[in-house]
Amino acid sequence: MFQTVAKTTEVNSEPESYCENPNGEDHAPTSGQIVFLKTIRHFAETHATILTATFVAGAGIMALRKWLAGGVCWSKVRLDGKTVLITGANTGIGKETALDMAKRGARVILACRDMTRARIAADEIRQRSGNGNVVVKKLDLASLQSVRDLAKDVQANEDRLDILINNAGIMMCPKWKTEDGFEMQFGVNHLGHFLLTNCLLDLLKKSTPSRIVIVSSLAHEKGSIHFDDINLDKDYSRHDSYRQSKLANVLFCRELASRLQDTGVTVYSLHPGVIRTELGRHLLPTLALWQRVILKPFLFLIKSPSAGAQTSIYCAVDESQANSSGLYYSDCAPKKPAPQALDDAAAKKLWDISASMVGLA
Repeated sequence: MFQTVAKTTEVNSEPESYCENPNGEDHAPTSGQIVFLKTIRHFAETHATILTATFVAGAGIMALRKWLAGGVCWSKVRLDGKTVLITGANTGIGKETALDMAKRGARVILACRDMTRARIAADEIRQRSGNGNVVVKKLDLASLQSVRDLAKDVQANEDRLDILINNAGIMMCPKWKTEDGFEMQFGVNHLGHFLLTNCLLDLLKKSTPSRIVIVSSLAHEKGSIHFDDINLDKDYSRHDSYRQSKLANVLFCRELASRLQDTGVTVYSLHPGVIRTELGRHLLPTLALWQRVILKPFLFLIKSPSAGAQTSIYCAVDESQANSSGLYYSDCAPKKPAPQALDDAAAKKLWDISASMVGLA
C-alpha cells in the first residue's frame, strides 16, 4: 500500500510537473517542496512495515476501546411529568444518568451527601439539559437517620416517584464504620439503599408503572455473604467487603422483585463496567508503585462516566424491559449473575438480617 502511494508521489513531485493555483497561474514547485516530498516518499518506502503495523495496532486499540465501552441505550422515551431520584448523582455515572433523565424531561432529584458539589452538579445539569426542574436533597447513606429524613422529605413534598436509582457507593475503603456502627461498604452500598428503598415503596407503588435500579458490580461474582460476621469484624478485607456489598445488591434485587410481583414496580440490578470515576479513590493508594505504572496505560481503555451510565439508563427507561424484574444487566442486556447471586434462600436470609439491622423488623 505504501509503495503505491510513494510511486504516485514521485510522479507528482518531478520538477517539470506544475500545479495550478486558484488564480489560474502556473508555478513550478520550489526546490524546498521537492526535497520535502522526496523525504516523505523515502520515509514511506523504508518504513512501510512499521507504518502498517502502527496503523493496524491503532485501529485495533480503537476497536477494543469501542468494544469495552459496551452497549448504548437507544431508547428515546420521554419522561415528562415523571420524577426520578438518583443517589450519589453529583459525580460520575450518577451525574451522567441524572443529565440523561433531565434531557428526557423528568423532574430529577439529586440525593447527595456533599451539598456544595451537588448544587454545582445540579446547575450544570440544568444548563446542559435545558431542564430547570432539577433539585438537590441531602442524603448520607452512612447514617440511617439521614436516610429516614430524606424519605420523609420525599414523601411529604413529592406527589410521585417513578424511578429510584440506587447509584451511590463507596469502594475499597479502609476499615471504617458508619454512624450506626456498621462496616462502611456494607452499610453504604447495601443497608442505606435497603432502608431508603423500603421507605419509598409506598410512593413508588402509587406511581406505577415504576422502576427501581440498583447499581451493583461484576465484583459480586467473587463475593460471599458472611452471615456469621456481616461487618467483617474478625478479619476485615477491603476487597472482600466490597464484593460482599455488591453481591448483597444483586440478592436484594432478586428478593425485592419477588416481593413486588404484580404491584407494577419492577427492579433491576446491573454492572456498569469499569469506569473512570472517583469511586476508586481508596483503591489506588493500596497499589504498589509498579502496579500503578502497569495500570496507567490501560486507563485509556476504561469506560467514561457517560458510557458507564448507559446500562443504568437502559434499566430505567427502555420499553423492552417494562415487564422484566429481578434480572441482572451488563452492557444494556440481561446477563446471568454468579451462582451465589441466584440463591433464593440466601436472598431471603439477607433481607431478614438487613431489616433487623436498619430497624424495619
